[in-house]
Amino acid sequence: MSCSPVPDESLGFLLTDATRAIRRRFEQRAAELGLSSAQWRVLVHLLRRGPLSQARLAEFLEIEPISVSRLVDRMQEAGWVEREPDPNDRRVKRVVAKRKAYAAFENAKQIADDLYEQALAGLPPGALETLTDALRRIILNLSDSPEAQDDR
Repeated sequence: MSCSPVPDESLGFLLTDATRAIRRRFEQRAAELGLSSAQWRVLVHLLRRGPLSQARLAEFLEIEPISVSRLVDRMQEAGWVEREPDPNDRRVKRVVAKRKAYAAFENAKQIADDLYEQALAGLPPGALETLTDALRRIILNLSDSPEAQDDR
């Protein structure tokens, strides 16, 4: 009879612990920029996709809309974003990255790149590609996208 791994050595715990360690270290290093990891994720989505409604941001971040509202409130107070009317639907406010966000993006990206370099130090050649492929497969296997359904 095979034994299952001790809970803190299971895949779920390891993924969670790795994510938590990366987030904690990012927040320590990005504190000088005034960004939390949640705020960084908002900025990444806005800078990649352009202005987004709070509802759409909530979908991308996989958090409740009220949580996005509070997050955007704090970011607006700090000058990272602003809300503007949606040109196609006056009931909707879009969240838009401000110049400050664009200016800080390269610094925050460098912090993240340095952090990943540190996190991946000592992995054998090819391990990053294997890890990335495996994580993409896990995400695809568990997603609700039609592509995932076809690929199973």
